[in-house]
Amino acid sequence: MTCPSCGAPMHAQGASLKCDYCGNVVVPERDTSGVRVLSESPDQQACPVCNIPLYQATLGQSPLLYCTKCHGMLIAMMEFQSLLDAARTASAPIPALPADTHELDRTIACPHCHKPMEAHYYAGGGNVVMDTCETCCLHWLDHDELARIAQATRAESNPSDSAPDSFYDRDSDDTDSIATPLDPATEVIDLLSRVLKRPI
Repeated sequence: MTCPSCGAPMHAQGASLKCDYCGNVVVPERDTSGVRVLSESPDQQACPVCNIPLYQATLGQSPLLYCTKCHGMLIAMMEFQSLLDAARTASAPIPALPADTHELDRTIACPHCHKPMEAHYYAGGGNVVMDTCETCCLHWLDHDELARIAQATRAESNPSDSAPDSFYDRDSDDTDSIATPLDPATEVIDLLSRVLKRPI
């Protein structure tokens, strides 16, 4: 984006854009997902679905990479919980949908390392199939999937993933617990447990 005041290039700074020449600051409008799109990703990472450059963006105060065509999101695992918290208040209400089991058969490449991501159910509710690169600690979520997770109720919890070492497996006998998103520390422990193939 160029500065509306002087036409010079602008760069991302937090949740805003700052002009390199005159210092003008622009805060982009949020879209229906609550995302502020800033500038093209400096390392030219591409959308794994559309194959166009991803954009630096923010949801609340948390950073993510965003596709302006399909509205998919590339999210660092350590930012996942804060992005969920932001989506609860920033996203427009959306209808609950059943899980699309065909997405489990889709294979997309990680925008960072270009290796296949693992498609699996997110067990925290929302009927979402998400794609994960454990090597790069990244999640890919399609349009509105983060909002579906954030707005999910217990009645909308996902079916269990059939893989015994599923990234988000939980105790299926724990019927008294309410499905809630994993905190970042738990995500890291689950990741290490899966990589090492032994319980922690």
